Amino acid sequence: MFHLLTSLGYLTGLVCVGMWRARSAHSHDDFLVAGRRLPTVVLVGTLLATWIGAGSILAGAGLAYRYGFAALWLSAGAWVAIGLLFLIAARARAMAHYTVPELLETRYGPAARVLGAVVTVVAYTAVVSYQYRGGGLVLNLVTGLDPETGVILTAAFVIAYTAIAGLVSVAYTDVVNGAVLLGGVAAALVWLVGDGGGIGTVLAELPAEKTSVLGTLSVPGVLGLALPPLVLLLGEGTLYQRFFSARDERTARRAVAGWILGTIAAETLIVALAVVGSTRIPGLDEAGAPGAETIVLRIVTDLLPRGLGALLLAAVVAIIVSTGSFLLVPATNLVRDVYGRFLAPGLAPERAVRLLRLTVVLLGVAAWAQLRYFESVLQMALYAYTMYGAGVTPAVLAAFFWKRATPAGGVASLAVGMAMTLLWEVLKRADRVPAALAAWDTVFFALAGSIAALVVVSLATPPPDPARWRPFFESTRPFPSRQET
Repeated sequence: MFHLLTSLGYLTGLVCVGMWRARSAHSHDDFLVAGRRLPTVVLVGTLLATWIGAGSILAGAGLAYRYGFAALWLSAGAWVAIGLLFLIAARARAMAHYTVPELLETRYGPAARVLGAVVTVVAYTAVVSYQYRGGGLVLNLVTGLDPETGVILTAAFVIAYTAIAGLVSVAYTDVVNGAVLLGGVAAALVWLVGDGGGIGTVLAELPAEKTSVLGTLSVPGVLGLALPPLVLLLGEGTLYQRFFSARDERTARRAVAGWILGTIAAETLIVALAVVGSTRIPGLDEAGAPGAETIVLRIVTDLLPRGLGALLLAAVVAIIVSTGSFLLVPATNLVRDVYGRFLAPGLAPERAVRLLRLTVVLLGVAAWAQLRYFESVLQMALYAYTMYGAGVTPAVLAAFFWKRATPAGGVASLAVGMAMTLLWEVLKRADRVPAALAAWDTVFFALAGSIAALVVVSLATPPPDPARWRPFFESTRPFPSRQET
């Protein structure tokens, strides 16, 4: 009961902060990009809390429980991607768009904007659905509540929280969530190692494969873990939305530098906590057990002192439910990139905000409906990462780095990436994938098809008008002076 009350109190505090910040969400810009005035510290916090969600707390920790420190390969792809985003962040902010599909239209035309919106809606509702599942697992372990009821309660909170004030509320509470998560996981790890007899004793209890580089994973298995988050992050709409929300280009770039440090720290701590926990709570993958993905939650309920456990649990719950920006982005795509762009040009900002709130609710329900199609958080995460990474990222990267990419090539890349992801997933579920290819993840085939379509179609069509690529390659305006920042 103490854990439950602490978590509810923490969430209540977040809602109060969100409602307080909602007072400043009066305009279209406030709701979508926080008025384009987020400072570096807030931007670092919201980038960190956006990326560290159920995928890290449940799927990443579950991998670490099974395979040891080799689970960091799932994180390594993200670290590489964030390093590359350092080269893009300032240019993206200088363009002052609202969404990635809007950016795609600038480079490839209206068809790319529509396809980008479709891919985003499909992928991001899958992301939100596994956040719901994570919340259901938390409530089940802490209160004994039926997991399905827990999922519904989580969904209701996420939808309401996101619809209150959009990004302006989410961004500021993310700073608190990120700090509490880092502090809670670090403190829990230190306590668990000390309680287990020290680092030497804990390492001696681990099987050798759990401390090796690959563990028991194959090379295709490692690549199948690292590639989906890598390609997702390089084009990820919620992150570009944060870049568009920065006060200026310098702020966007500084925030990425802080974000990569925070992400490396957070994901390494989570993996280490799960690995150490595997020596204290064995058998979670056995028949009838709750599953390896619950290891962090089991550490909270079974091993940690009550106060420390409550702190970590509150952080876990907050991180899971605060990823509602994955609802805000596809809602923005539908309202701004499809409805406002093609069906209702000149849409009034006040009406757009009302439609955005309604669309957040509808997409939140659609995300809940997807839960029946996936068996685990990891499976849902990899599907969502692949759908977006193969469908959108090649076209986004080409927009910034390849002048020869044509509108036809960009559209072909978007269409082929999405279609191949769906096709390969259907074939896998029907056991129709050839045995020689079964060990390779969907991302290899979908990404290869998307890149091939981009390159082949671009080279087969006339070079684009320089006016299409020039905004992506021109130097950004000079960074403001230190006095201005």
